[in-house]
Amino acid sequence: MSDLHWLTDGQMIKLGPCFPKSHGQPRVDANRVLSGNAFINRNGLRWRDAAKGYGSHKAHCSRWTTRG
Repeated sequence: MSDLHWLTDGQMIKLGPCFPKSHGQPRVDANRVLSGNAFINRNGLRWRDAAKGYGSHKAHCSRWTTRG
């Protein structure tokens, strides 16, 4: 997974207030989803074409469409 792009801790701290508090079922890791979305959009990929290290393509698609 070393070839995957990850957001830094500093970037995640700045983005932290944008995420709702978790209620009920644990959420998918925000860093994994955001880094995956950045990788997908930067490379012009479909959601399904993202590396498995970024998690489920369904999580990426739903986060992007609801929070763009």
